[in-house]
Amino acid sequence: MSEKGEMGIMGIEGLKSIMARLRDPDGGCPWDIEQTFATIAPYTIEEAYEVADAIERGDRAALKDELGDLLLQVVYHAQMAAEEGQFAFDDVVGAISDKMVRRHPHVFGDVTVTGAAAQTIAWEELKAAERAEGGENEETGALAGVARGLPALLRAFKLQKRAARVHFDWPDAAGAMDKLGEELEELDEELKAPRPDAARLKDEMGDVLFSMVNLARKLEIDPEEALRHANHKFESRFSVMERSLTDQGRAMRDASLDEMMVQWDAAKEKE
Repeated sequence: MSEKGEMGIMGIEGLKSIMARLRDPDGGCPWDIEQTFATIAPYTIEEAYEVADAIERGDRAALKDELGDLLLQVVYHAQMAAEEGQFAFDDVVGAISDKMVRRHPHVFGDVTVTGAAAQTIAWEELKAAERAEGGENEETGALAGVARGLPALLRAFKLQKRAARVHFDWPDAAGAMDKLGEELEELDEELKAPRPDAARLKDEMGDVLFSMVNLARKLEIDPEEALRHANHKFESRFSVMERSLTDQGRAMRDASLDEMMVQWDAAKEKE
């Protein structure tokens, strides 16, 4: 097919043709040809976060672009797998289509569910049954199947949700709050030790973070979303503080912490 013909194809087939061309050892892009599953994986994760960022900002134009970038990652991995003779893009589509039908028997079959909560439980039960039947994972416990490659914050959230399904959970947010206070006290004790141990400090800090995620879960707050919001808020206030000092002819490195805090509080007031 000519270059003009390839570029003229619309939709997913066109995108697949473009990726095949980029990966073609005869005249393709040198950078794309050199990539592997391992080198592309970080970009795949990054694109997923950029989709989430566009959604959080309510930017639908950016969301369209970011979804395209994420789709390209799927096509990229499928193209590399096809080159190895493992599977192709259509196999990926077929597998997820089959999975969606299989995991929604209340829609595509004659099973009845009473609501979203019941469906979530049924979904996890179906996933566990699939893992056991396929022998994908030797682990069969309540926490089996929570991907180890997830960001730590998200994995903590998922582990706690799994534990809660077998009733290993605080009855309310107050219990989670008390546990957080307990972990903070233990961290404080280690900090006040004559010679704080680095390994113990890390361990206690991890317990604090894990407990904070648990509290967020009990409050029905997505901790990842909450932290992204806090990051955005920090960036916004810091930028205002930095501009204020610049307008005064001051550099950040020359201002005292007290002076910066005055500007920080002013930035908060502007919000």
